[in-house]
Amino acid sequence: MTSRSNKVVPGHPIVLGCGQLCLDYLVTVPSFPVPDQKIRCTSFKVQGGGNTGNTLTCAARLGLASRILAKTAKDGVSHFNYVIVDNQTWVNKQSFVMLNTRTCVFTPGYPPLLPDDLTESLLSDVLDRVRVIHVTGRSRETELLLAQKAHSKNVSILINAEKRREGLDKLLDLADYADWTGSPSSPSALLSMLIRLPKLKFVIMTLGEDGCVMLERCPNEVPESEETDIDELHESLKQSTDFTSVLPVCNSSMVTRLKGNVTGRLYIVTAEKIPSSELMDTTGAGDAFTGGLLYGLCTDMTLEETLTFASRVAACCCRGLGARTTLPFRTDPNVAAFLGA
Repeated sequence: MTSRSNKVVPGHPIVLGCGQLCLDYLVTVPSFPVPDQKIRCTSFKVQGGGNTGNTLTCAARLGLASRILAKTAKDGVSHFNYVIVDNQTWVNKQSFVMLNTRTCVFTPGYPPLLPDDLTESLLSDVLDRVRVIHVTGRSRETELLLAQKAHSKNVSILINAEKRREGLDKLLDLADYADWTGSPSSPSALLSMLIRLPKLKFVIMTLGEDGCVMLERCPNEVPESEETDIDELHESLKQSTDFTSVLPVCNSSMVTRLKGNVTGRLYIVTAEKIPSSELMDTTGAGDAFTGGLLYGLCTDMTLEETLTFASRVAACCCRGLGARTTLPFRTDPNVAAFLGA
């Protein structure tokens, strides 16, 4: 870690991630090439990548003690990505920010991390004093074994899923928190997850430039109101949310009785409005958000603080080429106010 690195958070909370480590080859181009076209890139960078590696790098820069359980190839091939960032800008739906496109070509490594690689002694060592583990479902059988061991030790489990994968449901059964970064869904889908997964404390749906929506389970609060339709609650909450704010804002509902005997609170968080002159690349923004989320969970931030903080961390990531170039350290002025740094 460089001189910009951060003091470890008081209490020394440890996070453990299990998943892929990648090498990213990143190029920027004036516009995305058409077939058979030869063009010159405007910049080029090689850096570490992969959802798990990016998320835990973010957590480490923020001051969390971070561990990664992954496999690098010796006689095989490591994971790597080609990432093409198109500098041709587009106006977003609110006609406010200009967005570049990003295209990823992923080459999976071999051999993969397998359950047989996780001996009992290794599992015991990597989980020692861990506060939260982070899994993605990419190495499903291996992550399931780790999650089962973590569950037996009362270690919290955060699953960050980009899409439905085979075996994901078994991981979700063990999860305390879910961060869904795949295709946008409806608030009713979040409620369905809380109904189906009684261990789940909250589920987040990230929406890129549109921020995120979170549904929190509130089992110890008994509202006097009648059952409310969650989609109607979402529409009502949107009406009182300041979507014009440049910085992220968090707006939450009252604790409400919802379908399926769920008592919960709905949150809407806006994304930071990044000027087009500062917006470079969205690679790894979701991983940065998850890193900020891990920090909030490990330091007992309120959920409002955690969500706003994670959104600021993600915005920092978008200001540089690649997933790690502008990931913030604790002293970064964009996040220091949250951390007392």
